[in-house]
This record gives sequence, structure tokens and C-alpha cells, in this order.
Amino acid sequence: MSYLLPNLTKKKQVDSIIRDTIDKVLVLRFGRASDALCLQLDDILSKSAREVSKFATVAVVDIDSEDVQVYVKYFDITLVPSSVFFFNAHHMKMDSGTADHTKWVGAFHTKQDFIDVVEAVFRGAMKGKLIVSCPLPPERIPKYQLLYKEI
Repeated sequence: MSYLLPNLTKKKQVDSIIRDTIDKVLVLRFGRASDALCLQLDDILSKSAREVSKFATVAVVDIDSEDVQVYVKYFDITLVPSSVFFFNAHHMKMDSGTADHTKWVGAFHTKQDFIDVVEAVFRGAMKGKLIVSCPLPPERIPKYQLLYKEI
């Protein structure tokens, strides 16, 4: 399903879409086209893209591409799929009750869950916030054990 969404494989493309998406939420899905959970998320994203098109843009980033490794390292993409949100070139964070507020790790359960999250990010961004609360109940938020290592 990722073929229905813009597929970014170069750092220049990612830079450009982050910079050029104005007054809309940008959702970047980091993952692999061959991963089953990524395909499930891509299905939800592609079905939702039209409904959120007035206030959001959705694109997928292939983490296996050598050129985007700077973003993979910067956002610490260790589990796929991971979705990162931007608004007017600012990284938007979400407090979803997990240890990591910088990205959404895992797939959304339903199309409506994705729409609710993107709408919450958009409403918070329009109020000037850089971190928003997750509108989903805790049982519909994917739980992962995130391990942090000291450098």
C-alpha cells in the first residue's frame, strides 16, 4: 500500500517535504515496505490520507535507504513502523503515556485512531504547542519496551 503514498528515499526529498509543508501536519512513516506491520500501517495511512488532506500530508520513508540514515539516527528509529509528526517544519511531540514522546511506534488499530491523533496534533500546533496529549485510550496505544543505551 505504500505505493499509494509519496515514497521518500533521499535526504533531500525529506528535507524538502518538511520545509515545504506549511499550515499542515506532516506525518512521516519510517519503515520498510516488506515489513508486515508497516504494510498494515500503510493501509490505514493510505485510506486516511484523503480524509485528512485538508490539515495533513502523509509520506513514507524507507529506512533502508542509505541517504536517509541521518534521520533514522536523529529520531532513533529502532522499531518499525515509527511515525514522526511535523508542523511548519517544527517537530511535534505527543505524550501517549510511553517513554518516548518524539514518535509514534507501531501501527494504529483503526483508521479513526490515526485521524484522531493527527487532528490532535493539528489542533495543538494551531495553538502554538510543540507537545500534545494523545487522544486515544491507553488500551489502543501500542506498548513497546524501549531500551536506551548510554553513549
